[in-house]
Amino acid sequence: MPGLRDLRKKIDAVKKIGQITKAMNMVASAKLRGLQGRLEGFRPYRARFETVLGRILASPGLNKSRIALLQEREVKRVGIVLITADRGLCGAFNSNLIREAENLIKRFRREGKEVELITVGRKGYTYFNRKVPIREAYPEVMARVLVQDARRIARSATQAFLNGEWDEVYLIYGKFINIVKQVPVVEPFLPLRFSKAEEEKEGSKITAYLYEPDEEELLPVILPQYLNTLVFAAMLETAVSEQAARMTAMDNANRACTDMVKQLTLYYNKVRQASITKELMDIVGGAEAIKG
Repeated sequence: MPGLRDLRKKIDAVKKIGQITKAMNMVASAKLRGLQGRLEGFRPYRARFETVLGRILASPGLNKSRIALLQEREVKRVGIVLITADRGLCGAFNSNLIREAENLIKRFRREGKEVELITVGRKGYTYFNRKVPIREAYPEVMARVLVQDARRIARSATQAFLNGEWDEVYLIYGKFINIVKQVPVVEPFLPLRFSKAEEEKEGSKITAYLYEPDEEELLPVILPQYLNTLVFAAMLETAVSEQAARMTAMDNANRACTDMVKQLTLYYNKVRQASITKELMDIVGGAEAIKG
């Protein structure tokens, strides 16, 4: 049976851990509000960008075979851009992203394809280092999600595709659904694939657009910008998901600390009561012995 002093120390230690988890919960909540505002403002921008690109690509007379970023070819080498967090203490968030990447890598290897990674965030790099060839690593960019970092990542993946080093490229990131739900997403990155910009409805009129300069001059300029948008959106989604997962994990940890303190305090009181009862019995027994 542990002594009263040991129990008191353990209770104090658990209380301090609870204070830390509560503080981390508050920090994650504050960061989440700022990042979530950025994400909610960026999602409509990405959606509108996709709509405009879809309309341009649907233009009659456009020769898509001259646009390198749209060309599909036999897939022998695959590139994966894995976006994880830099820090832990966010539940199973990073583990789920890494597991998704592992499953994708195993599938490609079974098909006889070579796989190479670009890791964004320290957790993905730490896990896959020396397990899978890593083309580039960006281990400290998720603390502050910046457009210039997204440009560098997108440029590296695009260059590998255009040089023939990669035949396909995929993005893996954490998509923010709500505070309690974040899901890993595997999204095709290159070659670019677009559905029809506007679904035709019965009786709807097809609108023709004129572009200056024409589509073949315009696309080589805006397609790389669209790729930057995809990477930046994935980084924002992951950053928001990370803070939401950390806030939930720290809230659960704080509740666990509170429950543990209650249990330890109850046990402490029982041990203390047993100790007092034993001392009283010793006193009473000694007094009876003297009388005898």
